Amino acid sequence: MKLVSRVSRLLDPLLIPLQPLLLLAGRVYLAKVFIASGWLKLTNWSQTLDLFTSEYHVPLLPPPVAAVAGTFGELVFPTLLLLGLFSRPAAVGLFFVNAMAVISYREVLFSEGFEAALGQHVLWGVIIATLAVFGAGVVSLDRVVNGKSR
Repeated sequence: MKLVSRVSRLLDPLLIPLQPLLLLAGRVYLAKVFIASGWLKLTNWSQTLDLFTSEYHVPLLPPPVAAVAGTFGELVFPTLLLLGLFSRPAAVGLFFVNAMAVISYREVLFSEGFEAALGQHVLWGVIIATLAVFGAGVVSLDRVVNGKSR
C-alpha cells in the first residue's frame, strides 16, 4: 500500500492541475452533443412531434408534452453546464434527460447492433454524473457567483 500511496503522491502535481480542464472539456462535449440534438428537434418541430408520437415512448407523458420537455432539457441544461452556471442542478437535469432518452427508445437501443449507440448514452451519463458530483470546477460562472470551485 505504501508504494501505491507514493506513486499517487508523485502523480498528484501532474494530474490535479488538469482537473479544471477535464471538467471544462466534459461540459463543452456534452453541450455540443445535447444542444445540437435539441436544436434539431426545435427546428424540425413537426418531425419531432411525429417521432415522439410514433417512436419515442416516454412513460407517463403525452407525446407533445414529452417533446417540449425533452427539447427544453436538451437546450437549457447543457447551456447552463457550458456556462458553468447552476452546474450541479443542470447536470442532474441532463442526467434525467439522457436516462429518459434511453428508457423511451429502449426497443432500439437494447437491440442487437445498437451497442455503440447505447454506449454513447452510457458515456454521456458518466460524464454528467461526474459533473453532478464534482461540479463545474474553477473555470465556471459558479465559481464567480459563489467565490469557490465547487
